Amino acid sequence: MKKNIQQLIKNKKNLAENEVKELLKSYNIKTTDFVLLNKDESITSLPFDFPVVLKVCSSDILHKTDVGGVKLSISSMEELQQEINRFHKKFPNEQLLIDHMVESGVEVIIGLIQDPTFGLSIMVGVGGIYTEVYQDVSFRVIPIDEYDAREMIEELKGKKLLEGFRNIKADKQLVIDLLIKVSKLGKELIDVVDQMDLNPVFIYENSYCVVDAKMILKQKETGE
Repeated sequence: MKKNIQQLIKNKKNLAENEVKELLKSYNIKTTDFVLLNKDESITSLPFDFPVVLKVCSSDILHKTDVGGVKLSISSMEELQQEINRFHKKFPNEQLLIDHMVESGVEVIIGLIQDPTFGLSIMVGVGGIYTEVYQDVSFRVIPIDEYDAREMIEELKGKKLLEGFRNIKADKQLVIDLLIKVSKLGKELIDVVDQMDLNPVFIYENSYCVVDAKMILKQKETGE
């Protein structure tokens, strides 16, 4: 395991969003540009354009929308400053994440989960919030190869969204390549990852972007 990853996971139950995204980047997985603010810290300029998203960024808050910890479509520095001040008051002990707001694409969810019978497994689903509603997901035990990844997508009812349905532009091969990269990450971190959710992942005609990411770490049993 890479030394920087060992430091990242040391004595933690979960990873904050910025930490998961840095981990993804180390595996050449594309995600958003972001700026991390410490508590009470402000900002005067950004390395990317508006609109942006402001999020609370904490390893203790995995479901940010449930606590009002996400503000979308911020369109100016003045509005951003106001929201930063509001978030600092609401979450006084937490860092904040300013995320570049990317264009929407075909929504895919990709994840890793420790199955009690089969061990660490990879899953994929198409359709964003509807993935869970229709239970339109496919699973494999890691590691997987390209054949496995293609099979997983073929099993999805929503696969047509990746095949030009109604002239929707999304490249299925990008999902296949991404599944293989996530499988590699899972194989190398199999002893530390309990669950990882990449949701949503936007798939475009020639690219993709992991917009939000969560990771729960395996906890050592008492006495280990």
